[in-house]
Order: sequence, then structure tokens, then C-alpha cells
Amino acid sequence: MAERNNGKDERPLVFTNARVVDPSRNLDAPGAVIVADRRIVAAGPEAARPAGAEVIDCGGAIVAPGLVDMRVFVGEPGGEHRETFASAGRAAAAGGVTSIVMMPDTDPVIDDVALVDFIGRRARDETGVRVHPMAALTRGLEGREMTEFGLLREAGAVGFTDGRHTVTSAALMRRALTYARDFDALIMHHAADPTLVGNGVMNEGEVATRLGLSGIPKEAEIIVLERDIRLAALTRGRYHAAQISCAESLDIIRRAKDRGLAVTCGVSINHLTLNENDIGPYRTFFKLSPPLRHEDDRLAMVAGLADGTIDVIVSSHDPQDVDTKRHPFAEAADGTVGLETMLAAALRLVHSGDVDFVTLFRALSTRPAELLGLEVGRLAPGAPADLILLDPDVPWVLEDAEALLSRSKNTPFEGARFEGRVLRTLVAGRTVYAYAPA
Repeated sequence: MAERNNGKDERPLVFTNARVVDPSRNLDAPGAVIVADRRIVAAGPEAARPAGAEVIDCGGAIVAPGLVDMRVFVGEPGGEHRETFASAGRAAAAGGVTSIVMMPDTDPVIDDVALVDFIGRRARDETGVRVHPMAALTRGLEGREMTEFGLLREAGAVGFTDGRHTVTSAALMRRALTYARDFDALIMHHAADPTLVGNGVMNEGEVATRLGLSGIPKEAEIIVLERDIRLAALTRGRYHAAQISCAESLDIIRRAKDRGLAVTCGVSINHLTLNENDIGPYRTFFKLSPPLRHEDDRLAMVAGLADGTIDVIVSSHDPQDVDTKRHPFAEAADGTVGLETMLAAALRLVHSGDVDFVTLFRALSTRPAELLGLEVGRLAPGAPADLILLDPDVPWVLEDAEALLSRSKNTPFEGARFEGRVLRTLVAGRTVYAYAPA
């Protein structure tokens, strides 16, 4: 399928015979989607085909907003051997991700205006998807001194986080939330008390004991989250828990929302679809932070997604190469790749009847865009034409991780059976990926 630029000199593009899913309007209905001048003209049952348009018959496949992934680690700059903007962009497009929110854990750290500007220019040159940098919350991700929020936000940072790192100082977190409030900026935090994590490498419990591995108690997450919620209440700042992983954390978020606090949370696709038993015979690609939890916690995450307590699903894409993963379990680095498989894995929740398509795409597209103040994540008239064409029923198997477009291949889903594949991905009306069956 040829790429199209869809500039003003091109014909409108019509996706007809489609199932249109747009969470921004609670829409899931048969209809059409019309694109012109890089934006959505109409989407839904009443969309009328303009004269002279290029028509694509979707054959009943879903047209939905492109995914907005709020937690993506890209090696570049400094770790290009693990991932580059180009490789991450190709993987994202193949997985239906049209907007990447990049974490500041790079070398050098994204903690000054020049780096934010560099990321923006480099990403535009190297990839067809949108890349939005989050700037470091503290200088050098060291947790001691705040960065210049105002200048960084003006330069294009969509929020502030210390990525994989936890801010242990309550006083600093209070100042950050207060300062960010004045800019209506989002603080995103990885809740994991490092003193409780200690030398732990997986969820504390029976499975860890049986495997002879050091455990990480849930309290490492719960205590930091409780502290942060109290600070959010004190400052009235916007706080987002990057990833929650246990039922107790879900209860904390639910109570905060009931109080009307500006508190939101995300969950990784890994914690929605995998549990601690998947580690099996010390499989390091399942070594994550936070660790995979008990099945009861996974079920709680699914329930929290279904009832709206969980706002966002992320891939938590964290490429690691053989030098960091091919080690004994306790010595291996945390993290998995996920840009290409996030949607396919998430569709398991639809096929199992746990959530519907509107709920799923709200968490994958619409809600993250809202939290970050982005125009995308919706098919409403006037929105940028970032969208995907998805066949939710086509079966496939990730037989070989080497087939992934990410530069690193550390996926927990090698050999996994999926049902649902992205057929086409558009960014600003331009096709950046088209599925080509072997």
C-alpha cells in the first residue's frame, strides 16, 4: 500500500464500510471516516462521502484513534544500540501507536531546554510518528534539585517525570507539585520506595520463595503512592502514577478520585495480561519494575480499567539488549519492549469480555491525550487525522522476536498467540504503516 502525504493538493480520503470507534464521543457504530487536509472531516454513521475522494473499503474493520503511549524509553541519545528514534518509530507505527511520550532517561538526561529542542527536531527527522518528550523532574534524575519547569514546558515538554527513578524526598515532591500547578503541568511518578525494593527482583510471595529469588513487597509501591496522594491533596497539583500494579494501589487511587483530587494513574499492558507465574524458569524478559504480581492483582487491574479508575494503558516500552538481559534473573535489567504488541495484547481483554472497544481505546488513545493536552486521540471533526485501521479478529502468532521492528528484542510475548492486527496507521493523514501479509 503506497504512502500518501495527504497535503492540500491531494484528494480527500474516505474509509468506508468501517466500524468507527471514537471514545471522545462514546461512539462505536458502523459508518465512515473522512480525512482531508491532514484532519478529520467527519466520522460516524452520518459521514457523507465528498466528490472526488479516494475510497478505502474497510470490509467491516475498525477505524479508531491512533494510540498515545505515555511511557516509552528510547535509547537515543546515548543508547542507540538499544533503540533509535527510527526503530522506535517503525515499531510504534506497526503497533498502531501514533504518539510516543518519551521518558527523560537518556544520556544526557532530558533536563534542559536544549535537549527538549533536540529531541523534537531529531524525532521529526527520523520518524513518521509524533514524539513528545517528558522532561526530567529533577536534574540528572538524581532526586535532589528541581529542573526549570517553566522553560522546559515552553520548549515543548509535555510533563515532568524522573522516569525509572523515584523521588524519595517528600519535600521535593511537594515543591514539584506546587510549582507544576502554576503551569498546569502534569507530574508523573514511578512509585517504588528504593529502600523497600532493596535487592528484590520479583513480587514477594510464594512464587519468589519457590524460585529462591528475593522479593519486592507491594508496600514499596503503596507507601510512596499514599505519600504522593497526600501531597497532591496538599498542593492541588496534577499527579499521575505512572504504573500501578496491585489491588491496594487501585483502592488508593479510587479514594483520591472520590475526593475530587487531580489524580490519575496508568497500568502497563504487562500487568494487565501477565502475572508472576509467567516468569517460569527464570525468564528474564519478564523481569519488570514494578514486578509482575499475583493473579488476583492482575484481575484487580483489569477491573480497575473496566470501571474507569485506571485512566491509561502504557506499553512501558524499555528496550534492553543481550548485554543487560542475558544474565541470571537477579542480575538482569528490568524492562521489556512493547510498542508493537501493546494493542494486540490489550485486545485479549476485549475478546475475554472484560472491556469493550470504547473503554479500551479511551485508555489507549483518548485519555492519555487529554492528560497531556494533545489534540490527538479522537476522531471528532477537526482533530488531526491520526488513526488506525484494525482487524480485531485476525489470528497471528509472534513466532520469532527477531521479526519485531524494535532494535532490541526483549519481549515477554515471544510465541504468544494474538487475535487482532493493525492493517494501516496514519499520522496527520499520511500512511506510516501498512500491513503486508507474508
